Amino acid sequence: MSGGIAMQATDIIPVKEALKLPAGSTVKVRGWAYRRRDLGDKAFIVVRDSTGIIQAVFTPDSPSHPDARKVTVESSLVVEGTLKDDPRAPGGKEIQGKKLEIVHLAENFPIRRDASREFLLEVRHLAVRSRKMTSVLKIRNTVFEALHEWFRANGYYEVQGPMFVSAAVEGGATLFPVKYVDGSTVYLTQSSQFYLEALIFSLEKVYTVAPSFRAEKSRTRRHLTEFWHAEAEVAWTNLEGIMKVEEELVAHIVRRVLEKNAEDLELLGRKTEILRNVEPPFPRLSYDKAIEILQGKGFKVSWGDDLGADEERALTEEFDRPFFLYGFPVQAKAFYHKNDPSRPEVTLSADLLAPEGYGEIIGGGERIEKLEELVEKIKSFGLNPRDYEWYLDLRRYGSVPHAGFGLGMDRLVTWIAGLEHIVDSLPFPRTVSRTYP
Repeated sequence: MSGGIAMQATDIIPVKEALKLPAGSTVKVRGWAYRRRDLGDKAFIVVRDSTGIIQAVFTPDSPSHPDARKVTVESSLVVEGTLKDDPRAPGGKEIQGKKLEIVHLAENFPIRRDASREFLLEVRHLAVRSRKMTSVLKIRNTVFEALHEWFRANGYYEVQGPMFVSAAVEGGATLFPVKYVDGSTVYLTQSSQFYLEALIFSLEKVYTVAPSFRAEKSRTRRHLTEFWHAEAEVAWTNLEGIMKVEEELVAHIVRRVLEKNAEDLELLGRKTEILRNVEPPFPRLSYDKAIEILQGKGFKVSWGDDLGADEERALTEEFDRPFFLYGFPVQAKAFYHKNDPSRPEVTLSADLLAPEGYGEIIGGGERIEKLEELVEKIKSFGLNPRDYEWYLDLRRYGSVPHAGFGLGMDRLVTWIAGLEHIVDSLPFPRTVSRTYP
C-alpha cells in the first residue's frame, strides 16, 4: 500500500487504514454519519468508525447522490468511492463517493454541540459516540492494559474478591447495605484489600481490578459512588517498598499512553509535558511539611486534620509530577494502617497525588501484622473486633510484614487525559445523584 500506487479495494477497511492509501485508490468504509451538509449541489458526509473520521462527497453524477442528501446524523452506512487529496478535509483526504448503502436511517439525533453536561449524562448511552468520549475510552483501555501488563511482568498473580461483604473496610458511613437472600444485611464492598491480604500467604504478590462502592455524598469533580479499583498487596515489604511499586506502575502506564494514544491526547487538547515528567523516583512530601505549606498559603488547617480536595489541589501546585504525601496522623487513616514505631502518632502510609490539581490517585501503606496491635487499633476506632474475626486470623497463623495500596482507575484516567470531571473518564458513571442510564 505504498509507493504512490493507487490500490483498487473492494473489501471494507477501517477509516484509519483508508486515510493511509494514496489518492486514486478505491476504498470502501462503513460507520456512522458524524456530520452531514449540502453545499450547492454536493452532499458531504463525514463518516466515523472506531478508528477515525473521513469525509465523503457525492456529486449529482453519482447514482447515490439522492440517498446522500437523505442521510441524517448517526445514520449507519457503507460508502465506496475514490480517494482524493484535499487538505481541507479531515485527515487530508476525502472519498469521491460512488456508492452509498444506508444501513439504517437515524431519527433526529438529540445531541447538539451546545448540550449541557447534565443533558449529556442523561443521554450517556448516545453521548458515548462522541469523538472525545471515543478517545477517552481508548486511553482508558490502554491504562487498564498497561496495568495488567506491569503486574504480570513483575510476578504478581491476579485474584478476585467478593462484592458482598459483612463488614466495613473504609468506615461504616459510606457502606451500601443490601438485603441478602437469607434475610441478613450485607454490604457492597468498599475495597478488596482484606481478601488480597489473605491471599498473600499463598501467592505473596497479588492484585485485582474490580468495582468498589462508596456511599459518599460528595459532589466533587473526583468522586463516584461506584468506581474501578486496582488494588495490590505484597508480602515481605514495607512502606518504602510499596511506594516503589506504585511509582513504577504509574510511570509504566503513562509511558504506554504516550506511546499508544498520542492522537487521542491531541484530540482532547491534553498537554503532555507533565506526562513526560512521570519517571521514578517521585518526590516525597511529609504530612508535617504539607501542613506548613498549607498554612503559609492561608489554609486554616491544623496538625491532625485530614486533607480535602482544596488542600490537595494547593499542594499539587508545588510539583510538576506525581508525588507522595506520607506520614499521616493516626486519626486521618483507616484502622489497618500500621503506626510508625519511632513516632506512634503517625502511620506508615502514603498517598500518591497527581499534579495540576488532580490530587489523590493512590492510597497505600504498611498493614499491621501483629494480632494484639490490630485488635487494639480496631477498638480504638470504636469498632468491634468480632466483626473482623477472619481478618484477625491472618495475624494468628504465620503473619508477616506486608503492605499494599488502592489505585482509583477512573481518577488516573481523568488526570492522564486532562479531563475536567471524573464522570468524563468512564462510559456510564454512578454518582450520588445519578444511576441512569
